[in-house]
Amino acid sequence: MCRSMLTPLRALRSNPLRIRAITHAASIHTTPRLAGPTKSPGVPGESDAQEDDPKQGGEGFFGTLIYGSKEAKAEGLVAGDPAHHPHSALVGRNKYIHEKITHSVPPASRDAYLSAAEKYYEALIGKGAALGGIKVMGSWENIVGDVGSFTHILEHQGYKGYDQSLRGLRRDPELSKLQSDMLAHITSRQHQLVSEFSFWPSSPPHDSGYPDGGIFEMRSYLLKPGSLLDWEYAWRQGLEARKKFVVPVGAFFSQAGLLHEVHHIWQYPDMETRKRTRDQAWTVGSWSNTVKDTVKLAYQMRSQIMVPTPFSPIK
Repeated sequence: MCRSMLTPLRALRSNPLRIRAITHAASIHTTPRLAGPTKSPGVPGESDAQEDDPKQGGEGFFGTLIYGSKEAKAEGLVAGDPAHHPHSALVGRNKYIHEKITHSVPPASRDAYLSAAEKYYEALIGKGAALGGIKVMGSWENIVGDVGSFTHILEHQGYKGYDQSLRGLRRDPELSKLQSDMLAHITSRQHQLVSEFSFWPSSPPHDSGYPDGGIFEMRSYLLKPGSLLDWEYAWRQGLEARKKFVVPVGAFFSQAGLLHEVHHIWQYPDMETRKRTRDQAWTVGSWSNTVKDTVKLAYQMRSQIMVPTPFSPIK
């Protein structure tokens, strides 16, 4: 084996969790497995060479590691050159880009801000098709954590859609005016571009029927650089335990802005149900393993309790 391959392989052997994460890369794509041609049993000369060729996309450890999974090959998500395999391509859904926007609002300006924000985001929804297909996923007010902050998540049709939306917003006089009216009530804002994890696409607009839309919890984790694969694998296993009781509204990792950050958003009817649900998850052994494996990968953890705004598409 050439010298250039020895160092990464030694590193992989020394980290079992990373090996498990990479070997499961073939299973994290949401598109169903493509059915191959049916073989005729007993037909002489029928060759398995093409099917077994790792360059067609591997299912085993080395085939997946070097050439990518067959599903990723079929979707055009993985290039043939092993140098073109960023972690985000392995764990991301790679369909949309989401924009997480945070506005800090003084208490005295809360009502005026909400009124202006409702006009702006409703106009944005109405003009979304002409702005690169932009959509508003949800809007929330923080009530525990960074109180006085509002979180809005927009969905773009990939980076191309993001570019189109950005240009369109700048050229639309009505939206520019509505945005200026809204921003007049804030003290600071932060924008972060995030991608969905492949194993859990974001929830579409819905009304849960909970009183006032219930509560949402956004849990954010600042990861050690280079640990995204390990985190994705461990948390995906733990989700099997949690989803018996509750499923996330969205699961994202950052792509631009503050990097190496992961967000999970959950919805509950109320805080009492949240407590009971979290306690139930601890009765499943795989969840405690997930906590043990993920906590050592994070520098910082935050939990924010949010309520949906009156104009949020998700309630």
